[in-house]
Amino acid sequence: MAKAREVSPDFIRQLAGYGLTTAEILYHLPDHPKVLQSYIWQAYDLAPLFPALTAFLTFWRDTLDGALHSVRVGHSGLIKPAEIALVGAEFRLQ
Repeated sequence: MAKAREVSPDFIRQLAGYGLTTAEILYHLPDHPKVLQSYIWQAYDLAPLFPALTAFLTFWRDTLDGALHSVRVGHSGLIKPAEIALVGAEFRLQ
């Protein structure tokens, strides 16, 4: 008997409204505060509050030495309604 396939947890999250969130985090190097370093963070998160990103940035601020400079966020819901285009004419070939 064939074993049923399990649905990906990421797919279930997408159905619940999560989308792929990417954040570019610029921070000051601890040893050279005038130098900025870039870090890319990516996870499934809920817009517009971004609870996962907020939790990560709180962890960063409370735990890591590099002070945050700026955060740029991009978000895309991967599951979207189908696009429907109306057709102005119909042609049948017989």
